[in-house]
Amino acid sequence: MANPIIMTIDDDPQVLNAIERDIRSHYGREYRILKATSGAEALDTAKQLARRNDSVALFLSDQRMPEMTGSEFLGEVMSVYPQAKKVLLTAYADTNVAITSINDIGLDYYLMKPWDPPENNLYPVLDDLLSDWQATAEIPYDGIRVAGTMWSATSHEAKDFLARNSIPYRWLDIEKDDQALKLVEDIEADLDRRRLPVVFFPDGSTLVEPTTLAIAEKVGLQTRASRPFYDLIIVGGGPAGLGAGVYGAAEGLRTAMIEREAAGGQAGTSSRIENYLGFPNGISGADLARRASTQVQRLGVEVLLPQSVTAVRVEDLYKIVELADGTELTCRALIVCTGMATNRLRAEGVDSLTGAGVYYGASLTEAASYRDRPVYIVGGANSAGQSAMLFSKYASQVTMLVRAESLQQSMSQYLIDQIAGTDNIEVLPYTEVGSVEGGNELKKINLRNNQTGEERAVDAAAMFIFVGARPHSDLLQGVVQLNDAGFILTGDQMDRNGGSPAPWPLKRDPFSLETSVPGIFAAGDVQNGAIKRVATAVGMGAIAVSLVHQYLATV
Repeated sequence: MANPIIMTIDDDPQVLNAIERDIRSHYGREYRILKATSGAEALDTAKQLARRNDSVALFLSDQRMPEMTGSEFLGEVMSVYPQAKKVLLTAYADTNVAITSINDIGLDYYLMKPWDPPENNLYPVLDDLLSDWQATAEIPYDGIRVAGTMWSATSHEAKDFLARNSIPYRWLDIEKDDQALKLVEDIEADLDRRRLPVVFFPDGSTLVEPTTLAIAEKVGLQTRASRPFYDLIIVGGGPAGLGAGVYGAAEGLRTAMIEREAAGGQAGTSSRIENYLGFPNGISGADLARRASTQVQRLGVEVLLPQSVTAVRVEDLYKIVELADGTELTCRALIVCTGMATNRLRAEGVDSLTGAGVYYGASLTEAASYRDRPVYIVGGANSAGQSAMLFSKYASQVTMLVRAESLQQSMSQYLIDQIAGTDNIEVLPYTEVGSVEGGNELKKINLRNNQTGEERAVDAAAMFIFVGARPHSDLLQGVVQLNDAGFILTGDQMDRNGGSPAPWPLKRDPFSLETSVPGIFAAGDVQNGAIKRVATAVGMGAIAVSLVHQYLATV
C-alpha cells in the first residue's frame, strides 16, 4: 500500500518550494508530498489520485491565488476527498475569509504567513490534524474497482468475468455510494446515456463499458497465442479441457487451451461440488477451477481467454481453428471440450431483464447483493439445488420453481435432504414462469401452475435460471458427424460408411473419442453419451490425450 499524500498548493513558486521543503523534511518518510501551482491543477490531480484510489490525508492551500482561491479549491476538492484535512495559508487581511471557511466548508485550520519556525508554527498543527485523520481514515483498497449499478447487465458481466477468473476487485454501487457516483461522473458526465461499468485500475487508468477481452488484456491474462502452430489445441476450459491440458503438457505436447469465458466451464459456477474424489467436505467449482488452471499453466499449457473458436477446418493432416478476432491457429490434433450452452428461458420480459435481476446460472457474484430479499430459482437439477443452498445463506426466502412433481427425478438425494432441512427454502412443484415484469430491474414474476393453469404474481428481487443446456457444437457443424441434438458422435457411434458431412475415411477403426475426422477428438458433455459428472469429464480429457498420442503415432 502506497503512503498517503499531503498536497500543498501555492501560485508563488518560491513559497511553494519552501513549504514543500519543510513538509517533506518532517513528513517525507510517512507521506508522499505533492505540490501544485494552482487550484485547478490541484483539483485535476486530486481527481486522478481518486481514480487510482490513492489516499490523501491533508490539503494545505494558499488563499490568495488567481482564478481559484484557496477556500474555493478546498470547497471543490471535498467532493473528491471528503475525509481529508483542510488547512488554509492566509495573510492577516484574510482572517475573515478563513473564519467564514470554517463555517462554510468545514476548514480544519488556518495558518498565518510566515510559518517560520515550522517546529513551532507548522508541525504541531499538522501533527494533530494528521493524527486525527489516521484515527478515522479507512485503508484504501488498492486493487481493481468496478463502478456501476446492480441493474446494469454490462456491470454484472464485468464482475462475473473477474470473479470467475479469480481476479480480486471491489464493487462500487453508484446508487448507494456518493463517492463512487462522483468518480463515475468525472468520467461519464452524460447522465442520460451513461455507459457502465467504469472499471478503475490501480495505475489510474479506466475502462468504460469494456468487453471482457479488454479487461483480460488490461489485467494481464493471455489473450493471444505465442506461436501459430501447436501439437495439440484444446477448445474449452471446463473439467474435460483442464484434464486434457494437464496430461497433454505433462506428456510433452506443445499445448494451447482456448476458453471463451473462464476456466472451469459450467462446473466453475457451482457453489459446491460434493461428489468429487479427494474433497470430503466438498469444494466450490471456482476453487476447483482455480487449482486446475494453475496446474495446467505450471505444466506449460498456454491458456487463451476470453477467446472463442468460431470455426474449424481441416487441410491435409492439419486442423485449423479460427478465433473470433480473426486469428488462425494450426495444430496436429484437436480436442473439443466445449461442453454445454445454457438454454434460454422463453418467457416474456426475461431477455430485457437479463443481468438486471434475472441471471443464468449461479451468479455467485450477486449472492450477497440480495441479502434479506426474496430470490427465486428456476429448475430442479443439482445446479439449482446447490445454488438454492448458497442463496439461503443470504436471501430472506429462496423459492424453487420446478416443472415436475418433485425434485426426486432430477436431483441427488443428499441435496434433496439438505433443501428439506433448510427453513427458508420452499419448493413449488408443477410451477413455470409465465413472464417477468420490471422497468430497469426485476420486480415481479408471473407464475403458472402447469397442472391447474392457475396464475399468480409474486414480488421478486432476483431470479436465477437453471433450465438445462444444449451441446455447444456449432463450431463443428458441417465438419464432423453430430446427432440430431447436436452432440458430437465418436468411435463406434458414427456412421462409418455414410453420415453427414462425411463417412470415416481411414481403414483403421476410429479411436473411442475420435470424431469422423481423424485427429479431432471430443471429450466431456459435448460428446454423445457422456455421463455428466465432473470426474467423468476430467477422465475423458485424460483419455483423449492418450488417444492423441496413438493418433500421432499413425501419421
